[in-house]
Amino acid sequence: MRAVLAVVVLLLAVVAPARADCPPEGRTREQLEALKVLEWTVPDAAERQQLAEGLVDCLGDADPTLRDGIAYEALSHWMRAEQIDEAGLRALRDRLYAALKADDPDGFRRPFAALVLSEVARTDRIKPWMSAKERRAMVETASRYLESVTDYRGFDDAEGWRHGVAHGSDWLMQLALNPALERKQLDRMLAAIATQVVPSTSHAYVYGEPGRLARPVLFIAKRALHTQAEWEAWFTALARKLGDAKAYNDNGWLLRRHDLLAFLTALYLEADRSDDPQLQALEAPVVAGLKAVP
Repeated sequence: MRAVLAVVVLLLAVVAPARADCPPEGRTREQLEALKVLEWTVPDAAERQQLAEGLVDCLGDADPTLRDGIAYEALSHWMRAEQIDEAGLRALRDRLYAALKADDPDGFRRPFAALVLSEVARTDRIKPWMSAKERRAMVETASRYLESVTDYRGFDDAEGWRHGVAHGSDWLMQLALNPALERKQLDRMLAAIATQVVPSTSHAYVYGEPGRLARPVLFIAKRALHTQAEWEAWFTALARKLGDAKAYNDNGWLLRRHDLLAFLTALYLEADRSDDPQLQALEAPVVAGLKAVP
């Protein structure tokens, strides 16, 4: 282990040629792969922070090894190990916000920025560091991101994952788990979730998206801030997004119905087998939602 560490330190000391975006300037792919073997051990905090911010550019890389296997894994590891301080988390969060607004011709950058932002949200849930204003801003940013997703590509054998809806749902789930959020913020997230439960572009989910969309709803329900009547109204309203109930000969309508049933079924199964009274109370409103589907 010491020999491997010595090799990595030596590699990191060698200044690599300037590169565009990924790997970060001064790094090579080989260095990053060696660092992964060492479970992302970077003893110097300043160096670790610089690398963390540099890896944000790798989230848009077409190579799934760099994007998912290195950039996401490293960033997630450092945050879960509490190896990025508050100032570093703010800098990383803001860089990720910028990535959400950047050009993304290949469709990787935004969904993976959202996935890493779910880890940023988790750090604030575990050990609060954001102000109430920052937290409200994140709820709005996450909600707008989920609403904005129109690229529904999931997994590709050569290119790996995109999975924008699922990653946006993961971000909202981490926020929903945060007890600092208020009812108004939870309602904002529910509104965003509703837009993708029945996507307007009539896309059939096949990569587990309905289950991922269900997760933040379950944790919002556990907060017990909504009545059964409010939940029933929310679930039954989803059926109206399908359009004409007689449209069984319309492919788009059938796709929307498929997605809605998958979402409601995922919620029903979780509520039905749960020992949590708040989730058990969700079962009847979900059944009402299922009955509202033509």
